[in-house]
Amino acid sequence: MSVTSKQILGLYKQLLERAAKFDNYNFREYSKRKIVDSFKEHKSLKEEKDIVDFYNKGIDSLAQLKRQTTVSQMFTFDKLVVEPLKQKHN
Repeated sequence: MSVTSKQILGLYKQLLERAAKFDNYNFREYSKRKIVDSFKEHKSLKEEKDIVDFYNKGIDSLAQLKRQTTVSQMFTFDKLVVEPLKQKHN
């Protein structure tokens, strides 16, 4: 199986979008940071096997994130002081 750079970029975007769905600020920011760091760390992969392995692990991580964000949305948390408040514009 061959993985294109377009597929990897798509996976990256999907992971970040899913991580943004965490209601809890700490989980959300940790997940986003972990995704960005992982892709930066692996951007120099050259071997096809290594790229495919990284992509498959990313697919597994996406499935895990989907489960985790679904569970996190079942519970509500108060906003933390560090979170920006959404302001209403009239």
